[in-house]
Amino acid sequence: MKTLYLDCGMGAAGDMLMAALLELVDDKAAFLDRMNGLGLPGVEVTAQPSVKCGITGTHVAVTVNGEEEISCDVDSGAAPVHLHDYHGHEHEHEHCHDHHHEHEHNHEHDHHHDHAHDHEHEHHHDHDHGHAHHHHHTGMGEIRHLLSHLDLPEQVRADAEAVYGLIAEAESHAHGRPVEEIHFHEVGSLDAVADVVGVCLLMHQLGAEQVLCSPVHVGSGQVRCAHGILPVPAPATAHILRGVPIYGGAIRGELCTPTGAALLKHFVTKFDSMPVMSVEKIGYGMGNKDFEAANCVRALLGETEESGDEVAELRCNLDDMTGEAIGFAMEELLSAGALDVFTSPIGMKKGRPAVLLTCLCRLEDREKMARLLFRHTTTLGVRESLCRRYTLERGQHTVDTPHGPVTVKTASGWGVSRSKPEYEDLARIAREQGISLTEAAELLHRPGASL
Repeated sequence: MKTLYLDCGMGAAGDMLMAALLELVDDKAAFLDRMNGLGLPGVEVTAQPSVKCGITGTHVAVTVNGEEEISCDVDSGAAPVHLHDYHGHEHEHEHCHDHHHEHEHNHEHDHHHDHAHDHEHEHHHDHDHGHAHHHHHTGMGEIRHLLSHLDLPEQVRADAEAVYGLIAEAESHAHGRPVEEIHFHEVGSLDAVADVVGVCLLMHQLGAEQVLCSPVHVGSGQVRCAHGILPVPAPATAHILRGVPIYGGAIRGELCTPTGAALLKHFVTKFDSMPVMSVEKIGYGMGNKDFEAANCVRALLGETEESGDEVAELRCNLDDMTGEAIGFAMEELLSAGALDVFTSPIGMKKGRPAVLLTCLCRLEDREKMARLLFRHTTTLGVRESLCRRYTLERGQHTVDTPHGPVTVKTASGWGVSRSKPEYEDLARIAREQGISLTEAAELLHRPGASL
């Protein structure tokens, strides 16, 4: 199975993830040209070699109108977020962006920044310094509008929207404000959009069948922001990384940014130690700061052996629900990510006929599925078993036939290979030809049918 493994032993930021994945593609220049041709106003994406602890990797820089938004790796808002003083209109610009993965900075400007860091960074805002660009407030609606006008595959656009949704929801929780009141600073949002879109585009281009990741190093200590001293990981980052194995360590500072956390949460299917895999390509995405350990995200692309995995089997007995209500519960479980949901007829005490509802899910989803079972069924208890399962690799492709396009589902592995046409396409052909489903399948396997 084509597998991407991310080593986040020094945390993760959007630019570092993009740089690591960029090293895995064959034509780096073509990717940069595509990013710079997307239509993000004033945005330029460049990549340069970078050396950390003797290891050569890539550093990606995003400039907006020729200026690079520097990461403060401090977060009392998202990266990047423009927060208001809700008791007036005093602006507190908390520029906590994902670029450069800096950890120690000195911010000296007139907006109540008090960051305990050693990075020299000045923001010249038009209301204080007559700077050329204006700071508009950009919410999720504007982000969706911006993404909708970029020349992107639909899946990449959907991935980018989902990542931003995670950040906005985390900010909403951290600041106690509705999602619609969370606004992204205009210039910061452009460089962050470039980071998010770049990672989503590279994930799409690499086409890994599964994305795995190490436990995430988030750093340690405290950081000072306009609202005061905050613990590491900062509130938004910590909220996004719920359910993800994280750890601190000796390095003082914030190693994982909100954007990096959101990208990992969206794409990674499992956080664990590196599996047995045949590695084909390795990429190093570098930050700017130097530590005793190489400040980078490492990405490994290769093949993992066919093996079983563990799933949770949740079961409950139901004797007082209608068939429609059970069907609705099954739909809710499946839409929430259940691997499979099915029912079996059973008999209960006093001779009552009943239904056994079984939900198969990933281990990290079992508490979520249990909550849904309690919410949508009348059960008083849910039983859990851990199961080892062996699966075939699944896929699908579309074939043009004399009877129109037909989707073909495939399954392979463990020495077998299978394929069959999609039921909906078979049913369409059967109705159009006035024949049975079996006869429609035979039509597709005749010479010249291309199936």
